[in-house]
Amino acid sequence: MRSYVIGSIIRYMKLVVKKSKLAGTVNIPGSKSHTIRAIAIASLADGESRIRKPLVASDTLSAFSAYKLLGAQTLKQDDWMIKGVSGKPRVPDNVIDVGNSGTTLYIALGSAALVDGSTVFTGDDQIRRRPAGPLIDALNALGARVESTRGNGMAPIIVYGPMNGGYIKLDGSKTSQYLTSLLLNCPLARGETTIEVENLIEKPYVEMTLRWIEEQGIEVENTGFERFHIPGGQSYKAFDRAIPADFSSATFFMCAAAITGADLTLAGLDMNDTQGDKVVADMLARMGAGVEQTPLGLRVSGGNLRGAELDLADTPDALPALAVTACFAEGETRLVNVAQARLKETDRIFVMREELSKMGADIEELLDGLIIRGSVLKSAVVNGHYDHRVIMALAIAGLALDGETTVHAAEALSVTFPTFVELMESAGAEMQVLN
Repeated sequence: MRSYVIGSIIRYMKLVVKKSKLAGTVNIPGSKSHTIRAIAIASLADGESRIRKPLVASDTLSAFSAYKLLGAQTLKQDDWMIKGVSGKPRVPDNVIDVGNSGTTLYIALGSAALVDGSTVFTGDDQIRRRPAGPLIDALNALGARVESTRGNGMAPIIVYGPMNGGYIKLDGSKTSQYLTSLLLNCPLARGETTIEVENLIEKPYVEMTLRWIEEQGIEVENTGFERFHIPGGQSYKAFDRAIPADFSSATFFMCAAAITGADLTLAGLDMNDTQGDKVVADMLARMGAGVEQTPLGLRVSGGNLRGAELDLADTPDALPALAVTACFAEGETRLVNVAQARLKETDRIFVMREELSKMGADIEELLDGLIIRGSVLKSAVVNGHYDHRVIMALAIAGLALDGETTVHAAEALSVTFPTFVELMESAGAEMQVLN
């Protein structure tokens, strides 16, 4: 059995869930994706930035620590203060351990390529199975020297900089985070960079990155999300900004409301934000849930759910929660075009099929998704596979089932949503973490 060490205490955790009646208003925490981009830009900027309402979770703290090692001066209070390196990150005095944060690994690899010297990255066992080969190849083509210590395109990774710029072709079919790393860091390279992108997925995350850098006054020529031209020698400036609420986290509350017949209002969500997972609200409405924008926030209520075909190419993080929701819908639901879900903390397509089958789901695995037919689920003992989104998805299934559902390997809840159980309880959920 895997364990997590907190201080000197070894913890094994399980999440126990009972059928619950949910209601009320929930304040959704800040966006992980926005928080990590804010940390990176503030750390590379000239001057001191203030990040208000950041997400405080393992992934964002990994980014905070990584950029501190790259030379940023940091202060964690209610707001996070970061004094940047003026575009010149330093050689770290230790190995950078990104923990479980793939976003931190990919973005910070690009920042390390700006260093005049070497940087070593590692992470937990899941990170050491996450592919980084296309980004490694891109940074090498731009003048850095980047090596996977095991020669498999995965961490541990050594980066020798600085990169200069140049012309590259990038395969965008596995994750948008390779492109995000280059868009954030190449403006600080010495020369200009041209990126030709093929098969780009997760476009909303790239739009988020572009909005951040455009608001900074960074010049990027974007031709149809297929070609990007980035002049070198640019710079970031300090900023003061609040982080918007996280639609990826809100997905679990939306889906919980839909399957339990609840009436929940999710406060803090901005439907004008660039986050891709905001389309989950539209997907649930298509399936028959009640979805309404109110002055207090996004109101979601249960209904007679029906199956639908949902293209998750831009929203892979929504797959676990939507797979659960589909079990409660009449007819067939197809979650498609999301092969990259196999490359997350776990192979989420395989894992969700395996665990929901234990609960009685009629579920079929595709190469790029799942087919799920309306099922009569039963409470069960299931495995969260140390994957935060799998754990939360299985937990919301338990909220709609008689008996007691136990989710083992639940330690990873802290990765992006450490207050998940607390907020669920505030809405009436019977949910308890046990060691």
